[in-house]
Formats: sequence, structure tokens, C-alpha cells
Amino acid sequence: MRFLEFNRAFRAFTVFSLRDIRSLDPNFHRRRLNEWQEKGYIRKVIKGFYIFGDVSLNESVLFEIANRIYAPSYVSLDTALSYYNLIPEAVFGVTSVSTRRTNKFSTPIAGFSYRSLKTSLFFGYDLVEIGGHRFRIACIEKAVIDFLYLNPQIDKERDFEYIRLNADIFHEKVSVERLVDSLDRIKSKILETRARALLEFVRNA
Repeated sequence: MRFLEFNRAFRAFTVFSLRDIRSLDPNFHRRRLNEWQEKGYIRKVIKGFYIFGDVSLNESVLFEIANRIYAPSYVSLDTALSYYNLIPEAVFGVTSVSTRRTNKFSTPIAGFSYRSLKTSLFFGYDLVEIGGHRFRIACIEKAVIDFLYLNPQIDKERDFEYIRLNADIFHEKVSVERLVDSLDRIKSKILETRARALLEFVRNA
């Protein structure tokens, strides 16, 4: 397969895999990928996954890549809290949750980290499309719950102050009813106690 033919076939893909290519051309030899990398036509993300060399990297692109290179997963935790402006700091890299084991990839384009969740907790995400890029990200309530669940050391008022949670944004965007519904689905008394401590902190902030 010549690069022009390959470009026409995969230009609409934000990230593509060797498996994607071989589904179109079973005889494709991976040495082509090495050649195209050397010429700057494509860039390797992690083993088996690539993007075109001229792709402009932005938040939506990185979120879509994060979903694809380690599936099933959705963007959550610090990254989602920052996305919703619940925490003020810009987050470097993309943090997600997955039903697979905890993992981390340091790549030339960004860092991608994944925290493991039980299958029963893998819910509460939205499919978002921005600028033609589609990605799965925790809804704001589930991002809060995922953060509490995977950071059990955060359970007191001073902890909530330390992460600089924006109470105004919380009041504006978070549905307490939806958050409580998610807690009821998880059925963890410890998590519920910590979530109620957070709600009390926000109420008095």
C-alpha cells in the first residue's frame, strides 16, 4: 500500500492501529510504518497505535487517543475535574479509568494514565463530540465519585480545601440527585460517608 492510498483510507481516523490497517490490507507489512515514521508522515503513540504526523494536538484529540489506546476506558479523575473547571490547575497528561489493570504510558505526545475500576463501577460517562473528535468522559457527578473512590485518603474538610475544589462551579453544575443515584448504585457506606462530607463542605464553602 502506497502512502497516498493509505492517507485517503485513514485520514478520517484520529488514531489508527496496525489491526485497522490489516483489516483493509491483510498483506500490509509493518516495515512501511517504520518508513513513514522516519519521513514524518505518521507518529507512533504506543506500540500498535499511530497518528498522522500533521495532526494538531488539542484536548479533544488527546481524549480520543486516550480512549482508543487502552480500551475500555473513559477520561475521569483529575483530568475530568479540570475539564469541568472543578479544580483550577491545568492537568498535564490524561487520566482515565478502565476495567483493565492500572497502567501508564509516557509517549512523545502526552502522558496517559489509567486507574482500574471494577466492572460494576464502569458507568456514568458521556460520549462527547467536539470538532469532529468523539471521546468518552465521566459526567461531572461520576468524575467526583471516581475521584473519591480512587483517593480514599481524601475524606476531610482540609483535604477538600487542599485540592481547591471550586464550590461555585460545584453548585452550578453538579446534580446532587444524580450524584446520590450513583452512590446508591455503588452501595458503599464508606464512599457515601465521604461523599456526604464533601457535600457538607461545599454547602458551607
